Amino acid sequence: MYISIEEFDRVCKQVVSLDDYPCAVAIEHNVVIYSGDQLRERMGDGASEIKAEFAACLKDGPGVFAISGAYADTSVIAKTTDLFLSIIGDERAAGVGKGDHFGANERIWNSKQKACERDPELFIDYYSNPLLALACQAWLGPFYQVTAQVNNVKPGSQAQSVHRDYHLGFQSADDVGRFPAHAQVMSQYLTLQGAIAHGDMPLESGPTHLLPFSQRYEPGYLAYRRPEFAAYFDRHKVQVPLKNGDMLFFNPALFHGAGTNAGDCDRLANLLQISSAFGRSMESLDTHAMISAVYSTLKDRQAEGTVTPDDVDNIIAAVADGYAFPTNLDSDPPIGGNAPETDQQLMRQALGAEWSLDRLMDALAARAERRRP
Repeated sequence: MYISIEEFDRVCKQVVSLDDYPCAVAIEHNVVIYSGDQLRERMGDGASEIKAEFAACLKDGPGVFAISGAYADTSVIAKTTDLFLSIIGDERAAGVGKGDHFGANERIWNSKQKACERDPELFIDYYSNPLLALACQAWLGPFYQVTAQVNNVKPGSQAQSVHRDYHLGFQSADDVGRFPAHAQVMSQYLTLQGAIAHGDMPLESGPTHLLPFSQRYEPGYLAYRRPEFAAYFDRHKVQVPLKNGDMLFFNPALFHGAGTNAGDCDRLANLLQISSAFGRSMESLDTHAMISAVYSTLKDRQAEGTVTPDDVDNIIAAVADGYAFPTNLDSDPPIGGNAPETDQQLMRQALGAEWSLDRLMDALAARAERRRP
Protein backbone atom coordinates (compact mmCIF):
# COMPACT_ATOMS: atom_id res chain seq x y z
CA MET A 1 0.00 0.00 0.00
CA TYR A 2 1.29 3.45 -0.93
CA ILE A 3 1.24 5.73 2.12
CA SER A 4 0.92 9.48 1.62
CA ILE A 5 0.31 12.16 4.24
CA GLU A 6 -0.95 14.45 1.45
CA GLU A 7 -3.62 11.93 0.48
CA PHE A 8 -4.49 11.46 4.15
CA ASP A 9 -4.95 15.23 4.47
CA ARG A 10 -7.23 15.24 1.41
CA VAL A 11 -9.39 12.55 2.99
CA CYS A 12 -9.57 14.14 6.44
CA LYS A 13 -10.19 17.76 5.44
CA GLN A 14 -13.77 17.02 4.35
CA VAL A 15 -16.60 18.86 6.10
CA VAL A 16 -19.86 17.30 7.29
CA SER A 17 -23.17 18.87 6.31
CA LEU A 18 -26.22 18.45 8.51
CA ASP A 19 -28.25 18.24 5.28
CA ASP A 20 -26.75 14.78 4.71
CA TYR A 21 -28.04 13.52 8.08
CA PRO A 22 -31.75 14.39 8.33
CA CYS A 23 -32.23 12.29 11.47
CA ALA A 24 -29.49 14.19 13.31
CA VAL A 25 -29.86 17.39 15.33
CA ALA A 26 -26.37 18.91 15.07
CA ILE A 27 -22.83 18.63 13.80
CA GLU A 28 -20.05 19.34 16.31
CA HIS A 29 -16.51 19.38 14.97
CA ASN A 30 -17.59 17.02 12.16
CA VAL A 31 -19.16 14.59 14.67
CA VAL A 32 -22.82 13.82 13.92
CA ILE A 33 -25.04 14.33 16.96
CA TYR A 34 -28.41 12.62 17.43
CA SER A 35 -31.08 13.18 20.04
CA GLY A 36 -32.11 10.04 21.89
CA ASP A 37 -35.61 11.41 22.41
CA GLN A 38 -36.07 12.11 18.70
CA LEU A 39 -34.68 8.73 17.66
CA ARG A 40 -37.04 6.94 20.04
CA GLU A 41 -39.96 8.83 18.49
CA ARG A 42 -38.88 7.73 14.99
CA MET A 43 -38.35 4.07 15.90
CA GLY A 44 -40.66 1.56 14.28
CA ASP A 45 -41.41 2.71 10.75
CA GLY A 46 -38.38 4.98 10.79
CA ALA A 47 -35.86 2.42 12.02
CA SER A 48 -34.62 1.51 8.53
CA GLU A 49 -33.96 5.15 7.70
CA ILE A 50 -32.03 5.67 10.93
CA LYS A 51 -29.94 2.54 10.40
CA ALA A 52 -29.09 3.57 6.84
CA GLU A 53 -28.00 6.97 8.09
CA PHE A 54 -25.86 5.47 10.87
CA ALA A 55 -24.16 3.14 8.36
CA ALA A 56 -23.50 5.96 5.91
CA CYS A 57 -21.95 8.03 8.68
CA LEU A 58 -19.66 5.19 9.79
CA LYS A 59 -18.61 4.10 6.29
CA ASP A 60 -18.41 7.11 3.99
CA GLY A 61 -19.06 9.99 6.40
CA PRO A 62 -17.01 11.18 9.34
CA GLY A 63 -16.97 7.71 10.91
CA VAL A 64 -18.34 8.77 14.30
CA PHE A 65 -21.64 9.81 15.85
CA ALA A 66 -23.01 10.48 19.31
CA ILE A 67 -26.49 9.98 20.77
CA SER A 68 -27.35 12.47 23.48
CA GLY A 69 -29.80 11.19 26.06
CA ALA A 70 -29.43 7.63 24.82
CA TYR A 71 -31.01 6.42 28.06
CA ALA A 72 -34.44 7.89 28.69
CA ASP A 73 -34.15 6.76 32.32
CA THR A 74 -30.72 7.72 33.65
CA SER A 75 -31.41 5.97 36.94
CA VAL A 76 -30.39 2.82 35.04
CA ILE A 77 -27.01 4.43 34.39
CA ALA A 78 -26.64 5.50 38.03
CA LYS A 79 -27.44 2.02 39.34
CA THR A 80 -25.10 0.39 36.82
CA THR A 81 -22.34 2.84 37.76
CA ASP A 82 -22.74 1.79 41.40
CA LEU A 83 -22.55 -1.84 40.31
CA PHE A 84 -19.36 -1.22 38.30
CA LEU A 85 -17.71 0.57 41.21
CA SER A 86 -18.65 -2.32 43.48
CA ILE A 87 -17.02 -4.78 41.07
CA ILE A 88 -13.89 -2.61 40.87
CA GLY A 89 -13.70 -2.50 44.66
CA ASP A 90 -14.16 -6.24 45.03
CA GLU A 91 -11.55 -7.04 42.39
CA ARG A 92 -9.07 -4.63 43.91
CA ALA A 93 -9.59 -6.21 47.35
CA ALA A 94 -9.08 -9.67 45.83
CA GLY A 95 -5.83 -8.59 44.19
CA VAL A 96 -7.17 -9.21 40.72
CA GLY A 97 -5.45 -7.38 37.91
CA LYS A 98 -2.68 -7.92 35.40
CA GLY A 99 -1.43 -5.95 32.45
CA ASP A 100 -3.26 -2.64 32.39
CA HIS A 101 -6.19 -3.99 34.43
CA PHE A 102 -5.45 -1.78 37.41
CA GLY A 103 -2.97 1.01 37.76
CA ALA A 104 -3.66 4.67 38.21
CA ASN A 105 -6.86 3.97 36.26
CA GLU A 106 -9.39 1.21 36.95
CA ARG A 107 -10.65 -1.37 34.49
CA ILE A 108 -13.19 -4.17 34.50
CA TRP A 109 -12.55 -6.80 31.86
CA ASN A 110 -15.75 -8.47 30.67
CA SER A 111 -17.98 -5.99 32.48
CA LYS A 112 -20.95 -7.39 30.57
CA GLN A 113 -20.90 -10.90 32.02
CA LYS A 114 -19.99 -9.68 35.50
CA ALA A 115 -22.88 -7.20 35.53
CA CYS A 116 -25.26 -9.85 34.17
CA GLU A 117 -24.39 -12.35 36.87
CA ARG A 118 -24.49 -9.83 39.73
CA ASP A 119 -27.79 -8.13 38.88
CA PRO A 120 -29.81 -9.74 36.06
CA GLU A 121 -32.74 -7.32 36.39
CA LEU A 122 -30.51 -4.26 36.10
CA PHE A 123 -28.65 -5.92 33.23
CA ILE A 124 -31.92 -6.30 31.33
CA ASP A 125 -32.78 -2.64 31.86
CA TYR A 126 -29.30 -1.57 30.72
CA TYR A 127 -28.68 -3.75 27.66
CA SER A 128 -32.24 -3.76 26.32
CA ASN A 129 -31.71 -0.18 25.14
CA PRO A 130 -33.21 -0.03 21.62
CA LEU A 131 -30.75 2.62 20.44
CA LEU A 132 -27.81 0.37 21.28
CA ALA A 133 -29.39 -2.41 19.24
CA LEU A 134 -30.13 -0.01 16.39
CA ALA A 135 -26.51 1.10 16.11
CA CYS A 136 -25.25 -2.49 16.23
CA GLN A 137 -27.69 -3.62 13.54
CA ALA A 138 -26.85 -0.64 11.34
CA TRP A 139 -23.19 -1.60 11.05
CA LEU A 140 -23.16 -5.37 11.62
CA GLY A 141 -26.62 -6.67 10.80
CA PRO A 142 -28.19 -9.42 12.95
CA PHE A 143 -26.51 -12.01 15.20
CA TYR A 144 -23.85 -9.60 16.48
CA GLN A 145 -22.19 -10.15 19.87
CA VAL A 146 -21.53 -7.40 22.40
CA THR A 147 -18.50 -7.43 24.69
CA ALA A 148 -17.68 -4.63 27.12
CA GLN A 149 -14.91 -3.34 29.37
CA VAL A 150 -15.31 -0.57 31.92
CA ASN A 151 -12.56 2.05 32.05
CA ASN A 152 -12.42 4.55 34.92
CA VAL A 153 -9.83 7.22 34.10
CA LYS A 154 -8.52 9.17 37.07
CA PRO A 155 -7.67 12.90 37.16
CA GLY A 156 -4.13 13.41 35.93
CA SER A 157 -4.12 10.37 33.63
CA GLN A 158 -2.42 11.18 30.36
CA ALA A 159 -3.76 10.86 26.83
CA GLN A 160 -3.37 7.72 24.76
CA SER A 161 -1.33 7.80 21.59
CA VAL A 162 -3.31 7.77 18.37
CA HIS A 163 -4.41 4.34 17.20
CA ARG A 164 -6.97 2.31 15.32
CA ASP A 165 -8.83 -0.51 17.04
CA TYR A 166 -9.66 -4.19 16.93
CA HIS A 167 -8.98 -6.28 14.88
CA LEU A 168 -5.88 -5.06 13.03
CA GLY A 169 -5.26 -2.24 15.46
CA PHE A 170 -4.29 -4.91 18.00
CA GLN A 171 -1.58 -6.36 15.76
CA SER A 172 2.02 -5.26 15.28
CA ALA A 173 2.94 -3.20 12.24
CA ASP A 174 4.83 -6.20 10.82
CA ASP A 175 1.79 -8.44 11.18
CA VAL A 176 -0.52 -5.83 9.66
CA GLY A 177 1.78 -5.66 6.65
CA ARG A 178 1.33 -9.40 6.10
CA PHE A 179 -2.37 -8.91 5.40
CA PRO A 180 -3.34 -8.02 1.82
CA ALA A 181 -4.67 -4.53 1.19
CA HIS A 182 -8.28 -5.66 0.76
CA ALA A 183 -8.21 -7.52 4.09
CA GLN A 184 -6.92 -4.42 5.86
CA VAL A 185 -9.89 -2.45 4.51
CA MET A 186 -12.32 -5.29 5.29
CA SER A 187 -11.28 -5.43 8.95
CA GLN A 188 -13.28 -2.33 9.85
CA TYR A 189 -16.55 -4.01 8.82
CA LEU A 190 -16.20 -6.72 11.47
CA THR A 191 -16.43 -4.52 14.57
CA LEU A 192 -18.25 -1.50 15.93
CA GLN A 193 -16.68 0.53 18.73
CA GLY A 194 -18.95 2.22 21.26
CA ALA A 195 -18.94 3.84 24.66
CA ILE A 196 -21.63 4.62 27.21
CA ALA A 197 -20.88 7.61 29.43
CA HIS A 198 -21.32 6.90 33.14
CA GLY A 199 -21.18 10.49 34.33
CA ASP A 200 -20.67 13.80 32.58
CA MET A 201 -17.52 14.08 30.45
CA PRO A 202 -16.64 17.74 29.93
CA LEU A 203 -13.68 18.50 27.67
CA GLU A 204 -11.31 18.93 30.59
CA SER A 205 -12.00 15.32 31.64
CA GLY A 206 -10.46 14.10 28.38
CA PRO A 207 -13.19 12.48 26.27
CA THR A 208 -11.83 10.57 23.28
CA HIS A 209 -9.81 12.47 20.70
CA LEU A 210 -11.23 11.76 17.23
CA LEU A 211 -10.14 12.44 13.65
CA PRO A 212 -13.28 12.41 11.49
CA PHE A 213 -12.99 10.77 8.05
CA SER A 214 -9.68 9.08 8.92
CA GLN A 215 -11.35 5.66 8.65
CA ARG A 216 -11.60 6.27 4.91
CA TYR A 217 -7.82 6.24 4.47
CA GLU A 218 -7.20 2.67 3.34
CA PRO A 219 -3.55 2.22 4.49
CA GLY A 220 -4.41 3.63 7.91
CA TYR A 221 -3.56 0.48 9.89
CA LEU A 222 0.00 0.81 8.59
CA ALA A 223 0.12 4.60 8.71
CA TYR A 224 -1.12 5.56 12.18
CA ARG A 225 2.14 4.59 13.88
CA ARG A 226 4.20 6.88 11.64
CA PRO A 227 5.33 10.13 13.28
CA GLU A 228 3.97 12.37 10.53
CA PHE A 229 0.50 10.83 10.93
CA ALA A 230 0.64 11.10 14.72
CA ALA A 231 1.62 14.77 14.35
CA TYR A 232 -1.27 15.34 11.92
CA PHE A 233 -3.64 13.74 14.39
CA ASP A 234 -2.40 16.01 17.18
CA ARG A 235 -3.00 19.09 15.01
CA HIS A 236 -6.48 18.16 13.77
CA LYS A 237 -8.07 15.93 16.44
CA VAL A 238 -11.43 16.95 17.90
CA GLN A 239 -13.42 16.13 21.04
CA VAL A 240 -17.08 16.31 21.92
CA PRO A 241 -18.25 16.49 25.55
CA LEU A 242 -20.65 13.80 26.68
CA LYS A 243 -23.35 13.79 29.33
CA ASN A 244 -24.32 11.00 31.68
CA GLY A 245 -26.16 8.35 29.64
CA ASP A 246 -24.91 9.50 26.23
CA MET A 247 -23.52 7.01 23.71
CA LEU A 248 -20.68 7.40 21.23
CA PHE A 249 -20.11 5.04 18.29
CA PHE A 250 -17.30 4.99 15.78
CA ASN A 251 -15.75 2.92 13.03
CA PRO A 252 -12.80 0.96 14.51
CA ALA A 253 -10.58 2.30 11.71
CA LEU A 254 -11.08 5.87 12.88
CA PHE A 255 -7.88 7.44 14.23
CA HIS A 256 -8.58 8.10 17.91
CA GLY A 257 -7.19 8.04 21.43
CA ALA A 258 -8.42 8.83 24.93
CA GLY A 259 -7.61 12.34 26.15
CA THR A 260 -5.79 13.57 29.23
CA ASN A 261 -8.05 13.87 32.27
CA ALA A 262 -7.17 17.42 33.36
CA GLY A 263 -10.34 17.73 35.45
CA ASP A 264 -11.01 16.88 39.06
CA CYS A 265 -13.44 13.98 38.54
CA ASP A 266 -13.13 10.41 37.28
CA ARG A 267 -14.08 9.70 33.66
CA LEU A 268 -15.97 6.41 33.68
CA ALA A 269 -17.24 4.73 30.53
CA ASN A 270 -18.44 1.28 29.55
CA LEU A 271 -16.47 0.58 26.38
CA LEU A 272 -18.37 -1.58 23.92
CA GLN A 273 -16.82 -3.77 21.26
CA ILE A 274 -19.52 -5.28 19.10
CA SER A 275 -18.48 -8.09 16.76
CA SER A 276 -19.94 -9.36 13.53
CA ALA A 277 -21.44 -12.84 13.41
CA PHE A 278 -19.16 -13.59 10.46
CA GLY A 279 -15.94 -13.88 12.47
CA ARG A 280 -16.46 -17.63 12.92
CA SER A 281 -15.22 -20.78 11.19
CA MET A 282 -17.65 -23.31 9.72
CA GLU A 283 -16.44 -26.29 11.75
CA SER A 284 -15.36 -26.78 15.35
CA LEU A 285 -11.90 -28.33 15.48
CA ASP A 286 -9.91 -29.94 18.26
CA THR A 287 -6.69 -28.16 17.37
CA HIS A 288 -4.87 -29.48 20.43
CA ALA A 289 -5.51 -33.03 19.25
CA MET A 290 -4.04 -32.16 15.86
CA ILE A 291 -0.98 -30.55 17.47
CA SER A 292 -0.50 -33.66 19.59
CA ALA A 293 -0.72 -35.85 16.49
CA VAL A 294 1.84 -34.01 14.34
CA TYR A 295 4.26 -32.44 16.83
CA SER A 296 6.70 -35.29 17.40
CA THR A 297 6.94 -36.12 13.70
CA LEU A 298 7.39 -32.47 12.78
CA LYS A 299 10.03 -32.04 15.49
CA ASP A 300 11.94 -35.09 14.19
CA ARG A 301 11.78 -33.92 10.58
CA GLN A 302 12.97 -30.48 11.62
CA ALA A 303 15.97 -32.06 13.41
CA GLU A 304 16.72 -34.21 10.34
CA GLY A 305 16.50 -31.21 8.03
CA THR A 306 13.87 -32.84 5.83
CA VAL A 307 11.45 -29.92 6.21
CA THR A 308 12.16 -26.28 5.45
CA PRO A 309 11.34 -23.42 7.86
CA ASP A 310 8.47 -22.53 5.51
CA ASP A 311 7.18 -26.11 5.73
CA VAL A 312 7.20 -25.84 9.52
CA ASP A 313 5.36 -22.52 9.47
CA ASN A 314 2.77 -23.92 7.07
CA ILE A 315 2.07 -26.93 9.30
CA ILE A 316 1.84 -24.72 12.39
CA ALA A 317 -0.71 -22.58 10.52
CA ALA A 318 -2.65 -25.71 9.51
CA VAL A 319 -3.03 -27.19 12.98
CA ALA A 320 -2.76 -24.41 15.60
CA ASP A 321 -4.92 -21.40 16.43
CA GLY A 322 -3.07 -18.26 15.35
CA TYR A 323 -5.37 -15.69 16.91
CA ALA A 324 -5.34 -14.52 20.51
CA PHE A 325 -9.05 -13.73 20.76
CA PRO A 326 -11.59 -14.28 22.16
CA THR A 327 -10.05 -14.83 25.56
CA ASN A 328 -10.58 -14.16 29.24
CA LEU A 329 -8.71 -10.90 29.76
CA ASP A 330 -8.82 -11.26 33.53
CA SER A 331 -6.67 -14.40 33.50
CA ASP A 332 -5.08 -14.08 30.03
CA PRO A 333 -4.25 -10.37 29.74
CA PRO A 334 -2.10 -8.77 27.06
CA ILE A 335 1.32 -8.24 28.63
CA GLY A 336 3.91 -6.30 26.65
CA GLY A 337 1.52 -5.74 23.74
CA ASN A 338 -2.11 -5.63 22.70
CA ALA A 339 -2.71 -9.37 22.42
CA PRO A 340 -1.96 -12.44 24.58
CA GLU A 341 0.14 -15.36 23.35
CA THR A 342 -1.36 -17.70 20.75
CA ASP A 343 -1.17 -21.47 20.29
CA GLN A 344 0.88 -20.94 17.13
CA GLN A 345 3.44 -18.93 19.08
CA LEU A 346 3.62 -21.63 21.75
CA MET A 347 4.10 -24.35 19.15
CA ARG A 348 6.82 -22.34 17.40
CA GLN A 349 8.55 -21.77 20.75
CA ALA A 350 8.35 -25.47 21.57
CA LEU A 351 9.92 -26.51 18.27
CA GLY A 352 12.65 -23.92 18.61
CA ALA A 353 13.56 -25.09 22.11
CA GLU A 354 12.96 -28.79 21.33
CA TRP A 355 10.34 -29.24 24.03
CA SER A 356 8.92 -32.66 24.65
CA LEU A 357 5.36 -33.30 23.51
CA ASP A 358 4.22 -33.51 27.14
CA ARG A 359 5.69 -30.10 27.96
CA LEU A 360 4.00 -28.51 24.95
CA MET A 361 0.64 -30.09 25.73
CA ASP A 362 0.89 -28.94 29.35
CA ALA A 363 1.58 -25.38 28.16
CA LEU A 364 -1.35 -25.51 25.75
CA ALA A 365 -3.65 -26.85 28.47
CA ALA A 366 -2.57 -24.06 30.82
CA ARG A 367 -3.26 -21.49 28.13
CA ALA A 368 -6.69 -23.01 27.44
CA GLU A 369 -7.48 -22.78 31.15
CA ARG A 370 -6.47 -19.09 31.19
CA ARG A 371 -8.81 -18.44 28.25
CA ARG A 372 -11.86 -20.00 29.88
CA PRO A 373 -14.56 -17.47 30.83
